[in-house]
Amino acid sequence: MIPLLRHIFRTGILTEPAAAATDADGIEREIGRLHDELLAILGRALTIREVDAGSCNACELEVHAMNNPYYNLEGKGIKFVASPRHADMLLVSGPVTKNMENALLRAYECTPDPKLVVAIGDCGCNAGVFGKSYASCGAVSEVLPVDVRVPGCPPTPLAMMQGILAAVGAAK
Repeated sequence: MIPLLRHIFRTGILTEPAAAATDADGIEREIGRLHDELLAILGRALTIREVDAGSCNACELEVHAMNNPYYNLEGKGIKFVASPRHADMLLVSGPVTKNMENALLRAYECTPDPKLVVAIGDCGCNAGVFGKSYASCGAVSEVLPVDVRVPGCPPTPLAMMQGILAAVGAAK
């Protein structure tokens, strides 16, 4: 126990420094701009069904971060729903595994028209490190038509919000 405590005291705190106030203000302005554009384009709330098609869950952590009080996605008029029947958009992460291919196709078929699909993460965009194999169909575009791709491993919540807005703007 003593060697472990010595190591902790010698190493110190390894977290990142807090973001500067100017960075936080810029992100807040960008989030406000995205909200205003969304309401101008749709005139109502956007509903999203998030589908994990076989990812490592890093993208899901960032999707959950979009719902925290900092980004306040639901307060900006974007809501996540449990059923694709109530969704305007599918937000798909991960390479599509063979076991999830049928479920993803069913979710797509159940989504009412006009259907929007946003692939998030390097795995969703181009199959990432997993590639195409006996267990994976590859990228989301191998299974469904994709409107917008948001690269990154994982992409930031702000990048995902911009991708969502780009898909909505393109469908307008």
